[in-house]
Amino acid sequence: MEDWTSNPMNAVTVVLVLLVIVLFIWIAVIGGRLKKLRKQYTAVMGNTGVTDFEKVIIELREGLAGQQQEAMQLKAQLKDMQIALPQQKGKIGIHRYNAFSDRGSDLSFSIAIINEAKDGAVFSGLHSRDNTYVYAKPIDKGESPYPLTPEERKAILDAK
Repeated sequence: MEDWTSNPMNAVTVVLVLLVIVLFIWIAVIGGRLKKLRKQYTAVMGNTGVTDFEKVIIELREGLAGQQQEAMQLKAQLKDMQIALPQQKGKIGIHRYNAFSDRGSDLSFSIAIINEAKDGAVFSGLHSRDNTYVYAKPIDKGESPYPLTPEERKAILDAK
């Protein structure tokens, strides 16, 4: 029987067979990696129909720029609202009283409508048997250029 090492053609054949086996294993490993890469590519690209990464990245950047611009607009609107909200006349205080203690009941009133800075107006209605008189006074920082009655001050205090 002839030894395979004695004939150089046999040795070359064995080496080539081993090389082919190694190459098949290597191709199988690369094929598995390619399959995994294809799955990842499909997951990233989805059903966009776009096969060019550059187009996808450009679309993403344009979308991001649009969202950033919209976020800046929303921040500006929020800042405007934060400035305007305290100036809104939303605090109301009502005080009912009997303006003429000798007759009637608590039909007279003072209503204060002010904002956070205590700016606004106070309205007073004095009820008598024959008439009701209504007065309005401006309020600036809790005070008025006109004299305030104790009832009007109470309404302003209640509105705070």
